[in-house]
Amino acid sequence: MAADDDDVVTYEVVGGTAVVTMNRPRYRNAQNSVMTYALDAAFQRAVSDDDVRVIVLAGNGDHFSAGHDIGTPDRDHHVSYENKAALWWDHVDKEGGDMRYAREVEVYLGMCRRWREIPKPTIAMVHGACIAGGLMLAWVCDLIVASEDAFFCDPVVRMGIPGVEYFAHPWILGSRFAKEMLFTGDKFGAQRAYEIGMVSRVVPKAELRDATLALAERIATMPRFGLALTKRAVNQCEDQMGLRNGMDAVFGLHHFAHAHNVEVGQDSLGGLDAKTMAAPRKRP
Repeated sequence: MAADDDDVVTYEVVGGTAVVTMNRPRYRNAQNSVMTYALDAAFQRAVSDDDVRVIVLAGNGDHFSAGHDIGTPDRDHHVSYENKAALWWDHVDKEGGDMRYAREVEVYLGMCRRWREIPKPTIAMVHGACIAGGLMLAWVCDLIVASEDAFFCDPVVRMGIPGVEYFAHPWILGSRFAKEMLFTGDKFGAQRAYEIGMVSRVVPKAELRDATLALAERIATMPRFGLALTKRAVNQCEDQMGLRNGMDAVFGLHHFAHAHNVEVGQDSLGGLDAKTMAAPRKRP
């Protein structure tokens, strides 16, 4: 069943598919911590339900997700939550890099890795903006179905930071396009994402939900355990191709960049916020 409008994540089951929907449309589904843990609870619910064969991740409103919450009134980076993804101490009473690392290893890198290992097939149903942290959520899904209006980008190099925490860019985009995407911070559309193999299918916006659910139901006819083993097989091959080790290495560079920003006299985000990130770029 669907949850109340006040819930930051809603949950419904359609046939054999659980539809998990981010529900902060006013803020373009920017991800605060309460949304992160609500997503985790919804995914756990779907995994535990034997009648659910496939999980679809969606966003309510005009956009899939504008990324991490770095400035809405409900930003809750200072709130303590029970760690589920990382065996690490709480971030709230820590300072500096200790605080930031403890939080990001849990709610960003840790949660995305946890969700990548969900044993049931997952499909991201993407429309509108899929930016930075939004990419992380789409990328942990096994398939992506995008509407024709969808667009993607990772602009955080503008902060002096080498990409988002779940650094899967070279494996998902290929090295050369990953560099172009990061070096420019430019958006690219659903058709380009399809051409490079990032997106599974592109459909008209009006057909997005029906097309995604139809694909989910087709997958749901396959043996459940066979799907789980197949997913693990592909994930293990990606890890053998360096995905996990590369991500660990870049996560260290990511935090070094945060520390550098603070050391040169700005905040950890290089003096930028959601508004300035969205503004037209100027040459430094």
